[in-house]
Amino acid sequence: MAIGPLMLDLSSVSLTSQERELLVDPQLGGIILFTRNYSTKDQLDDLIGEIRSLRQELIIAVDHEGGRVQRFREGFTQLPAMRRLGELYLKDQSEAIQTAKQVAWLLAAELLVHDIDLSFAPVLDLDHSISQVIGDRAFSNETGIIVELAQAFIDGFHEAGMAATGKHFPGHGGVVADSHLDIPIDDRTLAELERTDLEPFAQLAQTLDAMMPAHVIYPSVDDKPAGFSRIWLQQILRQQLKFEGVIFSDDLSMQGATVAGGFVQRAEAALEAGCDMVLVCNDRKGALEVLAYLNRCGVPSSKRLEQLKHKAQMGTLSANKHWREARSTLLALG
Repeated sequence: MAIGPLMLDLSSVSLTSQERELLVDPQLGGIILFTRNYSTKDQLDDLIGEIRSLRQELIIAVDHEGGRVQRFREGFTQLPAMRRLGELYLKDQSEAIQTAKQVAWLLAAELLVHDIDLSFAPVLDLDHSISQVIGDRAFSNETGIIVELAQAFIDGFHEAGMAATGKHFPGHGGVVADSHLDIPIDDRTLAELERTDLEPFAQLAQTLDAMMPAHVIYPSVDDKPAGFSRIWLQQILRQQLKFEGVIFSDDLSMQGATVAGGFVQRAEAALEAGCDMVLVCNDRKGALEVLAYLNRCGVPSSKRLEQLKHKAQMGTLSANKHWREARSTLLALG
């Protein structure tokens, strides 16, 4: 089950003829869904069915965190921003931990039953009250609270059968600039980062299935953004933190990625730094350039991606079994 290293987006609620051709390219390994790809649950099932009929092994992902980052709303449970869980923790730690696990289980189960493999969550960034793009997506401004709630969240994902992705390594909350629109620079030392933002990633590295690095430059460590840095991805994440899961790049169409050059140069830099899969969203021309490059150079499939996909398939089977059992029980009650 070879899975290519590129994940791209779709234009609407059904596949175009061009997209059907793209989906059978062996260098394509994943699809990320956005709000524009959803209207109803039935439509979502039809879209996923179209994708699966062409490539069963594709990883289908979505940014579905809760709060303001929830791509599917009508027909799905309205999930709270993670900050709400952090606020609950200050009042009742036990209840907050239990709720974090329940929220994550529900989030994962609602996606898995539609054969969606992955939600890119949880956010492990610290809320330093300066980053609007992070803000209430973060559990807290305290590392200890983040670790406890994120561990419960990960447990909920795993119980439902979904892999967990920590983002944005090694921490995006310490910069004002939004990497979607700018090139953020965090001037803190590595020692400062290790005491604060890096700590949740370090403590949870053994339980997370995937990581997504930030398009942020930390000059005291490297002059490249974390997602293009062998120091961050190989020396720190792989060697020091012993992380063995998948590394997804953040979207290479974001402004924070432009320091690496054009789309081909960005993809090449991310893969060479250690990413297993690169995302190119909202720029079809750029995605096509990356796909052509990958076909020229023949990047081999990552075993880590195959393992992640296997876990997702088991989760989907489990979720559908539980939904069928619950439905049968309710019907039997009359």
